[in-house]
Amino acid sequence: MAINGSTLRAKNKAARWVTEAFQPPVVVSIQLLISPITQPGFPGTVGYGALAALFVCVLPLFLLLMLVRLGKVTDHHVSDRRQRAPVLLMALASILAGLLVLATAGAPQSVVVMVLAVVAGVVVLAAVSPFWKISGHAAAMSSAAVISVLMLGPAWLPLLLLVPAVGWSRVVLRAHTVAQVVAGSLFGGVVMAGIWFALQARMVA
Repeated sequence: MAINGSTLRAKNKAARWVTEAFQPPVVVSIQLLISPITQPGFPGTVGYGALAALFVCVLPLFLLLMLVRLGKVTDHHVSDRRQRAPVLLMALASILAGLLVLATAGAPQSVVVMVLAVVAGVVVLAAVSPFWKISGHAAAMSSAAVISVLMLGPAWLPLLLLVPAVGWSRVVLRAHTVAQVVAGSLFGGVVMAGIWFALQARMVA
């Protein structure tokens, strides 16, 4: 029993580490920072990615942490699905403000396209969350991994291994069921990445 208990604690510790290291604000921030990489001017244009990350990730996370501190939200992962829609709508408002700022600042189209793909994800998650707790961690990780491969080539395929790792962590911590993790992974990797690909192709054309 002692060995089983020790193994379980180690497993939970590893799952918590993976969940925190690859939480959506972190993953999406990195995704936005590298978004101008395929356009002329990089790395000089990385500031636009940082500006996008400010509105898409940093400000919503700051406001969320304030809500947690005030006791309005259970935790920074928004474990209670009833609280998810208002939090996601708050994030959407910040993202839309960011799009306006990016457009005014003349940001590269690749950055704007990446933000629009994130907007699509936030809208769908906000709509689904009151009824079913689809995994935002899995959606963010799969979206980032697939888009990175599409942007940078097959050498980045190992990033896809992070998708099941993140999904595993959410199931181990009982934050989501296997079905919710699979749905999040498919949504991020197929729908969000597909939206990004379609917008990117249109931009190139």
